[in-house]
Amino acid sequence: MAGKKQFDPATALDAAMIQFWRAGYAHTSVDDLSRATGLNRSSIYSSLGDKDALFMRCLERYATRYGDKYDAALSCAADRPLAAARAFFDVTLERIADPGVPDGCLVAQTVMAIPVLSASVAARAREAIGFQHTRLRTALKAARMPEEAAEAFATHLAAVNQSLAVMSRAGTSTEQLRAVVDVTLDALARALDARD
Repeated sequence: MAGKKQFDPATALDAAMIQFWRAGYAHTSVDDLSRATGLNRSSIYSSLGDKDALFMRCLERYATRYGDKYDAALSCAADRPLAAARAFFDVTLERIADPGVPDGCLVAQTVMAIPVLSASVAARAREAIGFQHTRLRTALKAARMPEEAAEAFATHLAAVNQSLAVMSRAGTSTEQLRAVVDVTLDALARALDARD
């Protein structure tokens, strides 16, 4: 029909994701989502679901978008584990430096808000943060790191990665964030050198 505005679900989801990412779940109202997406309240509910359902879709979109980048970064871990770990952190540092998205990490800020989230959203946030640990452990095991060390370093690398997002929100400079990564990679290099 001529003159009828077309609804693009991908564009609306991206706008909602940015709103949730910028303000957090608890501080984002349906009216905020309406302003961000350009959709009225009834269109949001009928097309995208209630606030929880929409947030879950946004969290999934975010986790897939950056998860695919993390997976690609770690794909060379079997042969070049240190380069893979650096590429993994580069995904985060590039996202932090991107002026088109808010500082921090949607998953990290969601996990920090678990006490005020619904049970289903909290469970999805825990699952999303767990994926990062799992992909790191898998990469380190592919690099022939012993099981116990791979588990410990996966936990450590995931924690450092999340801390980069939190520190960026607090205004830490890119140089300081890279220094944190360098110290972490130095420790990983020593552990990799100690492999049997």
